[in-house]
Amino acid sequence: MRVVSVQMRDFRTYARAEAGLGEGLTVVHGPNGAGKSNLLEALYFGCTGRSPRTSNERELIRFGAQATRVVVCLSEGARPHELSVGYGIAGTRAVKRVTSDGAPVEQLVDVEQRPLVSVFAPDRLELIKGAPAVRRAHLDQLVAAIWPLRAADRRAYGRVLAQRNALVGRLRAGVGSRAALTAWDRELAAKALALRANRAAAVELVRAPFADRAARLGASGEVSVEYRPRARARDEDEFVAELHERLPADLERGYSGYGPHRDELAFLREERELRSYGSQGEQRLLLLALLLAERAALAGERGRTPLMLLDDVMSELDQERRELLAEELAAGGQSVIATTELAHVPGASDARVTRLRVSSGAILREVMAA
Repeated sequence: MRVVSVQMRDFRTYARAEAGLGEGLTVVHGPNGAGKSNLLEALYFGCTGRSPRTSNERELIRFGAQATRVVVCLSEGARPHELSVGYGIAGTRAVKRVTSDGAPVEQLVDVEQRPLVSVFAPDRLELIKGAPAVRRAHLDQLVAAIWPLRAADRRAYGRVLAQRNALVGRLRAGVGSRAALTAWDRELAAKALALRANRAAAVELVRAPFADRAARLGASGEVSVEYRPRARARDEDEFVAELHERLPADLERGYSGYGPHRDELAFLREERELRSYGSQGEQRLLLLALLLAERAALAGERGRTPLMLLDDVMSELDQERRELLAEELAAGGQSVIATTELAHVPGASDARVTRLRVSSGAILREVMAA
């Protein structure tokens, strides 16, 4: 599955624009504020139905417009496909319409033809140094990308946890019976163990590629990623027993404090946590190594290499690491790199590389002279 082009209407700074992507590397260049990041965001929005930069989708609509629309054209062998995401404001109500080959769909994650997408941007450092919830959400997204059917396990756990929390809240208020917790504890245990197993399996898939990509990019010392589940129970009975032991604390706080919703994903260099002891440069490098490792894992498990969107990745890498990254990206799959300086991207002048120049809301394809 290859992304052929993206069309934008009233998206961020673009009134109307279209960009064609190459089969391998596409380099988007232009001055700061020209719209390079907005182009990458539109690609992600059109492929996933959501923005990687904001949860407030009203920000995506160009100032003065009432709606935005992004269309992504795909090619699967000789078969074309089209994904469309429209979002607008009707009165005080937000309206979103998503289609696949013209047919309405609830969400793009359910579309088989949807390309997988991975994005690197400066604000994604929150994955390394932010709250544990950010890393849990990322890990669950990775599980869903590798094994789409297992995404249901995370949703099922969330539903049961919400029911148990509601009951704990009522008990704390002096309403209800503790006997009613028995069924919810057993149900929560089953869902928790399934979710934990999925997360552990995903981390095991990226463990070796992560260390390998980090070494290739020139990271110093031993690098590793660890999944740290809060629950140590080996089976449902042990999990239920641990829930029972912690019930007084749950009643005091008013919600369940034990289970996969408290798990952690740790990134380590020389056995020290990167979020606390790593420099900004080390954190950026290992975030990049993680995304490349996930890309390799997805290619191996699903036979599909994700489209990689890299925003402002080269500016803080030295020349050696830039070349190492370029070699990694050239190994296969589609990649789009946004940069202010073409010289920062090794091989950008190669005839096989697609070059797009962004200026004043326009996207121009540059043709190399023969």
